[in-house]
Amino acid sequence: MARTLVLLRHAKAEPEGDLGDAMRPLAGKGRKQAAALGPQLADLVGPVDVALVSSALRATETYKLVAAGMKVRAQQVVAEIYEGGPRTVLGFLQDVDEAAATVLVVGHEPTISGLASLLHDARDDLARQVSLGVPTATACVLQVPGTWQELDRSTAHLSRLIRPSY
Repeated sequence: MARTLVLLRHAKAEPEGDLGDAMRPLAGKGRKQAAALGPQLADLVGPVDVALVSSALRATETYKLVAAGMKVRAQQVVAEIYEGGPRTVLGFLQDVDEAAATVLVVGHEPTISGLASLLHDARDDLARQVSLGVPTATACVLQVPGTWQELDRSTAHLSRLIRPSY
């Protein structure tokens, strides 16, 4: 079964305030970005079977706005995505039910680009782009030919970077 992994950096957030980094809400621009991205992702990848979402406010708000524009069967807020690196998120992906065809991760930089780089099986233009990091509201779409449990370094193919069009 062909699998698709979408690694999404949260949309544009407000600067850090008195409540701390984890409680930063989306900025107006970020709300527009996330709302526009949902239908774009739906057209590209279809329904999402599992969404793993960072517990940071800007990530959960991004997820809710993206999910409003596409079908998501199950979602889980995973606190460890907030501070975890690429290998931490990879561990959660390796535990995803093998029946899931499409998985969405909503997280942060540099973890999103780091994980996309780790998983990508080629040294091409997309690899160079993600090696520099990805802007807010950018989705890295990877094709996963094996199982979720087998997902590891160079076992997926980064096929596209998606930015919201609005």
